[in-house]
Amino acid sequence: MKILRRLALVAGALLLLVGIAVAALFALFDENKLKAQLIDGVYASTQRKLAIDGELALSVWPDVGVRVGRLTLTERGNDTPFASVESARLAVAVLPLLNKRVEVRRIEIDGLDVKLIKRKDGSLNIDDLAGDKKASASAEQPKASRPLQIDIAGVELRNARLTWRDEMANTTTSIADLDFSSGRLLGDPAARRFRVEKLTLATTGSHGADPFELKLAAPLLSLEGETLESKAVDLLARLNGTDRSVEARLGLAGMSGSGKALKVADFRFALDAKSGDATIKAQLASPVAVDSETRVIALEKLAGTIDLASPKMPMKQLKLPLSGKLRTNLTKQTADLDLATAVDDSKIALQARAGKFSPLDLEFALDIDRLNLDKYLPPEPAGAAKPAAKAAGSDAKIDLSALKTLNLKGSVNIGQLTAHRIDVSRLSAKLSATNGHLDIAPLTAGLYGGTLNGSVGINAHDNRFAIRQNLAGIQIAPLLKALIDKDPLEGRGSVSVDVTTRGDTVPALKKGLAGQAALDLRDGAVKGINIAKSLRDLQGMLGTKKTTTVAASSAEKTDFSELSASFRINAGVAHNDDLQMKSPLLRLTGNGDIDIGEDRLDYLAKISVVNTTTGQQGKDLAKLKGVTIPLRMRGPYSQISYSLELGNVVEEVVKEQIKEKAKTELGNKLKGLFGR
Repeated sequence: MKILRRLALVAGALLLLVGIAVAALFALFDENKLKAQLIDGVYASTQRKLAIDGELALSVWPDVGVRVGRLTLTERGNDTPFASVESARLAVAVLPLLNKRVEVRRIEIDGLDVKLIKRKDGSLNIDDLAGDKKASASAEQPKASRPLQIDIAGVELRNARLTWRDEMANTTTSIADLDFSSGRLLGDPAARRFRVEKLTLATTGSHGADPFELKLAAPLLSLEGETLESKAVDLLARLNGTDRSVEARLGLAGMSGSGKALKVADFRFALDAKSGDATIKAQLASPVAVDSETRVIALEKLAGTIDLASPKMPMKQLKLPLSGKLRTNLTKQTADLDLATAVDDSKIALQARAGKFSPLDLEFALDIDRLNLDKYLPPEPAGAAKPAAKAAGSDAKIDLSALKTLNLKGSVNIGQLTAHRIDVSRLSAKLSATNGHLDIAPLTAGLYGGTLNGSVGINAHDNRFAIRQNLAGIQIAPLLKALIDKDPLEGRGSVSVDVTTRGDTVPALKKGLAGQAALDLRDGAVKGINIAKSLRDLQGMLGTKKTTTVAASSAEKTDFSELSASFRINAGVAHNDDLQMKSPLLRLTGNGDIDIGEDRLDYLAKISVVNTTTGQQGKDLAKLKGVTIPLRMRGPYSQISYSLELGNVVEEVVKEQIKEKAKTELGNKLKGLFGR
């Protein structure tokens, strides 16, 4: 009983002491004085104004704590609000206070609102809070102190808001309703001991006009010396915009290793996105290795799939298997990617290296055995709607802005390629992009029995294009059929093009063409008209002195053994004055214009019959031998009209007949003179 009485006396004494301490604490606590000291201290060190509008109060149960009501902090040097808090509370454990140790039990913040700004000069509105770096560097180094130790029983952040305004990019991102909570937070660098329990984060916000949602859950992350303990970490992000949505999930499980070398047995990423009526779903998985000292992250066994679906695609749905590896060095800002996939019967391999993340400096090599792009492009409208659709689409603006920040070097090699009905083999191209310029050189390929060799240059600053191509030994008919869906020419030979143009739409590019081109074909034909047949049919009309139109017919053609021409191109109009076409029966020269910008032709050809001894056609045209007959070709490409201008042909025929008669008479006289 005596012992119990003594214990009771001791307990009473302790309670009395605690009561006296609490009473003294409240008696010595001067709210107004403390507010003034805080306001003056903040302004003196930051040149920012602190306003404490709410109550500053103490609490002693269940923990000793300080609670503050609404407070605001301005930008440096002016009254613009930078941050505000509706209320905050800091609680410390009671018993450690008796041993003169402060242990934070809990931090609670409600209604935090922060506005971060990246100015046009690249500086941030929080740079001053980091202090004067030059002064810090020149100041005397402080003596070694005990490493900071953190032991917080819990943190809770409720209804926080964050606004990020990038004045350089003219974009604004807002985060609203941010809730963050955790269990114990422990940090002891000296003992290499770190622990985070029950960490959760949930927020909503917007990027521009598009709202988003973010959730994070990490039940346990713990490092004791070199031993890592963890439970699965899950991250969910959603973005919903006008006619589009994105949901991404990231999971980390099976983490092991240490603070220096971390391994994740199961890294998974899932994407489900929709834009209009098109959807994309992706699944990626790989083990991950992280070296914290070199800051190297490696995903050595990437595997997954990408599913694309759209009613506009001919096959409606496309599935791509993926395999490869990725290694990135965050210290050097480099990354290496090796990726392989397959599309139907096409095998695709991509190797890429980023030499710098920002601005991106990329090198790549793309190899494809065969690819038919026409299988995956939206089909062209059929019937009468086709020309209208083409016309509407051709006026669309050509946006090359992405090239202005692109810095890359690469190569593309494709064994067999079909694109827009053009068949190409052994395609090889070197690409280089820097400072808004994209150069594709050399560009080589096999093309319709011949070869292509040339280059393409693009300047994104003024939408300027430069094209140089030499086609040798090609069959011209299938190439024209693929390009313009017509084959007005047949034959094998060479075509050279050296042109430049400028514009932000296809019609503007066509009208801006300038440069030169040349054509040299052998053993072919001009389709649409049989010149010999037309002349034979019109011999009876030679005296009419009229212009006679010959209807174009896809069943008719004029064969030639040689055809050559060169063109000077200016403002989208190709002018020619050296056309030469030869056949056993005819010779044809000419000059005129091809208006590429308006898709029209205005050309005058001059036809001469040179051989009347070959075949029935030659005999039928005997009286036209040596006569020049003009042939006018006019109209849009799809409806070219052929007109034989017969006005002066009858005089030419009479002159040729007089010449032939004179030659015959002179020959007879010479025979008589020499007795032969």
